[in-house]
Amino acid sequence: MIRVSLFACLLAVHIASPALAEDIDCETAMAQQELNACAEQDWEAADADLNDAYKRAMAEMKDMDANMPEDLQGAADALRDAQRAWIPYRDANCTLAGFPMRGGSAEPLLVYGCMTQMTEDRTAELLDMLSY
Repeated sequence: MIRVSLFACLLAVHIASPALAEDIDCETAMAQQELNACAEQDWEAADADLNDAYKRAMAEMKDMDANMPEDLQGAADALRDAQRAWIPYRDANCTLAGFPMRGGSAEPLLVYGCMTQMTEDRTAELLDMLSY
């Protein structure tokens, strides 16, 4: 319930000021609303990178499965299960990270910062799985 409420608040902030995010110079942002929008942009970029890395890792796991005897296959399923477990963990962990500013205007900054860092870390983990 808390996670849904937090993400509903973050979504409300995003919907209330979509044009603002496009006009912000994140290099010089100082107002909290600008900082929050920039943190959200950082997370969205990290999430796009994660999705690309996941697709690459999944393709490699499927190739690995295709080259294994049937009784040893399961890499693609294991990756999918791990990713499905990781997403709610990230979300819950980052909700927790926002508690020092709970209810304040800086809460989204903490949450998005956490989500960005965890997403970047997970992307690196996925890329490490690739044999190149």
